[in-house]
Amino acid sequence: MAGNKKEIFFTQSLLKWDKEENSREMPWKGEKDPYRIWLSEIILQQTRVEQGLAYYNRFIKNYPTIQKLALAPEKDVFKLWEGLGYYTRCKNLIATAKYISTELKGLFPADYESILQQKGIGPYTAAAIASFAFNLPHAVLDGNVMRVLARFFGIKTPIDSNEGKKLFVELAGKLLNKNAAAVYNQAIMDFGATVCKPQLPLCSKCILADKCIACLLDSVNEYPVKSKKLIKKHRWFYYLLAESKGKFLVRKRQSKDIWQNLHEFFLFEAGSQLSLEEIIALPEFKKVAGEKAELLHVSKTYKQQLTHQTIHGSFIHIKLQNRVLAEGYLDHTKATFFKLAFPKFITAYFAERPGFFNAEV
Repeated sequence: MAGNKKEIFFTQSLLKWDKEENSREMPWKGEKDPYRIWLSEIILQQTRVEQGLAYYNRFIKNYPTIQKLALAPEKDVFKLWEGLGYYTRCKNLIATAKYISTELKGLFPADYESILQQKGIGPYTAAAIASFAFNLPHAVLDGNVMRVLARFFGIKTPIDSNEGKKLFVELAGKLLNKNAAAVYNQAIMDFGATVCKPQLPLCSKCILADKCIACLLDSVNEYPVKSKKLIKKHRWFYYLLAESKGKFLVRKRQSKDIWQNLHEFFLFEAGSQLSLEEIIALPEFKKVAGEKAELLHVSKTYKQQLTHQTIHGSFIHIKLQNRVLAEGYLDHTKATFFKLAFPKFITAYFAERPGFFNAEV
């Protein structure tokens, strides 16, 4: 547990807050089943709790055990994951479920190092599983936790620097109540999510405020400090809904890029924004559309913000005079779309054009 007076105050106050004031309820709180804890942590990576909750409940309903998940057809798992984004998580989820189910006979690893060796599990998730399922003394360290620690202790070392990462790991370990690791870890995560929030933190109601450096110096919004400014890449995707006799060209993305294993329509990718006239003039467009294609619909410009890049683009629906073959693409009817997993960029288009599924063309 903590050493100096400030550290002791922090840990004791946090546990007091958890016991007397923490009213945050979630279905996985207090859970001891490592499968369910793992599932919740993977779903909640890069995902708001409000959004992840519905997915967690659906996964538990469809795959109540790791064996059920391991035996499920991959396309069904990806379809259930549709809309969550960061699909590498889903790919790793499937791989780890299969490994544990077959190689470990369905028994989830019960120590930190073995948990950490599983595909898609990093130090934070391993610590969460180890502490919540087995009450092992490993401190969780995510964005919420680092924000709380940076503000309370006034840490100006950038959290994304090697020095910062080492500092926060050591501090989190010192503060951990090793006799009640699960309770402490859940408390600090809840505290960061509900009190010491990224925006508009509840400093006036904070049990730590009297000794919080950021609060005392009125500099809460300056923490945590980051050194790297992310330069985001911009990409323009233009999807051609090439329809012939009720069938569309659709493929599964295979390359090691965004949306791997998800489905998409015929794609033109550009390095900058294109007008409709410029798209129609592309040799690739002419090759698919031919000379007498009928233009049925042109969508608005859509935008999806990913961690390291921004996707812009639109959808062009045309009716072909003759069926076209394109390498890597298969014919799919509208009825089959409901069985395929599409990226959020495409499902957003479906949602805003519901008549598309009822139209005869």
